[in-house]
Amino acid sequence: MSCSHPQKQVVTADKAPKAIGPYSAGVSTGHLVFTAGQLGLDPATGELVPGGIEAQTRRALSNLRAVLEAAGSGLEHVIKTTVFLQDIHEFGLMNTVYAEFFTADFPARSAFQVAALPKGAAVEIEAVALLPCEGEE
Repeated sequence: MSCSHPQKQVVTADKAPKAIGPYSAGVSTGHLVFTAGQLGLDPATGELVPGGIEAQTRRALSNLRAVLEAAGSGLEHVIKTTVFLQDIHEFGLMNTVYAEFFTADFPARSAFQVAALPKGAAVEIEAVALLPCEGEE
């Protein structure tokens, strides 16, 4: 019996931190790519970048960009993000940095305060993005 639905393809990104558990940085299927939550980890050291919520948000979004690009997509194709915050009172600081990465045609977004994040992170961001058709950017 043949399968007609899209197959799952695991995404690996050399420019993003390695997974810290049994999961993939991203998975694509059909016209979509789903990313794992990205922390503000330095890809070279695997440690959180210093500088608090702003620096961690900048690094998390850079890591997210690297995963999306490895999948053949990019931030401009993101349709939905979810932001997990250790402290919702830092939402404004996160949002200022977020606006540096998403400047127009904004994706839908949800943001939540959570009890804790891996490695004691201040922020974690995941995304769903479109995979452009061949020849499109």
